[in-house]
Amino acid sequence: MADRMTINYEKKPCYDIVFTEDFELLADELAAYDIKERKLAVICDTNTKRLFAETVVSLLTGYCKKVILHAFPAGEENKTLDTVRDIYRHLIEEKFDRKDMLIALGGGVVGDITGFAAATYLRGVDFVQIPTTLIAQSDSSIGGKTGVDFDGYKNMVGAFNMPKLVYMNVGALKELDDRQFYAGFAEVMKHGLIKDALFYEWLLDHMYEIHDRDLTVLHEMVMRSCTVKKLVVEKDPTEKGDRALLNFGHTIGHAIEKAKHFTLMHGECISLGMVAAAFISWKRENISMEEYYEVRDMFVPFNLPISIEDIDPNEILALTKSDKKMDAGQIKFVLLKKVGKAVIDRSVTDEEILAAVQEILFSDEDAKQ
Repeated sequence: MADRMTINYEKKPCYDIVFTEDFELLADELAAYDIKERKLAVICDTNTKRLFAETVVSLLTGYCKKVILHAFPAGEENKTLDTVRDIYRHLIEEKFDRKDMLIALGGGVVGDITGFAAATYLRGVDFVQIPTTLIAQSDSSIGGKTGVDFDGYKNMVGAFNMPKLVYMNVGALKELDDRQFYAGFAEVMKHGLIKDALFYEWLLDHMYEIHDRDLTVLHEMVMRSCTVKKLVVEKDPTEKGDRALLNFGHTIGHAIEKAKHFTLMHGECISLGMVAAAFISWKRENISMEEYYEVRDMFVPFNLPISIEDIDPNEILALTKSDKKMDAGQIKFVLLKKVGKAVIDRSVTDEEILAAVQEILFSDEDAKQ
């Protein structure tokens, strides 16, 4: 049994998202793309190779001309052009041509790298997303953003490239360690905060089932999160307007991620960035003090950080200036108007950013609590 959602591009159906709880329907879903005479390259990292690659390769063998597997070392530090170069080399050695297909099996890093490789190999080959982490299922696998980091700067090189299919095996979330699972939850919570107050409340109401990773609840949670992403990316597929709302928490979050040399997980940094953005929203009187503290504190039961040690506010400010979301020298900052409604603001000052970073800086007072 599977659920299905269609993502439209320029008001026309572009690709489907299939929501299920195993891999059993994967071959049947890919059969719609005439894979019998195509070679498939399953791209994964060393984590997903260990967990899922054998199952996926086995399920696809016999349904297509040939299946190859390419794994690269797991970790954000490997989201580079060198990793993409290794993929190109393997594809060339296996004589992949334009009718063949890449399959991204893994989290956001795998999806971004595979999508970028597919966009650029032979000027474009088809690819499919099989996201296996919460951050990828709820956010990064949808919308066609692909890319790699460059000299530590997030996603500086990339392309918009729409997949042919997104296959969500929600059951894969059972395999995540706790830290990775909750880091992914930051993006889920983000969707409620920027666009859907009822979803935000639903998440809080289902806290215990989420902690227990109840598959029925996770299935609904991922679908509802994807619905928010669908609404935003269909309206603005190439981020010329409202799609920037999805960057709530990302300006300061990405700066923290780089300042900490990627020792924190992406979702952990975005959690801190959302607290900082909510703080600025409160100080601008967009939201009340009570709303700010509610937003801040709701990250805690989901094991997400709301403060951090050993960062320099001035370094974080400087790093925000090199963020790719800069627009004519101004930061497109995303603030809350209220829970469930975010706005894009280009007038956030350096002083406001410094104050927000100071707010999330771990202090001796925090240690006493």
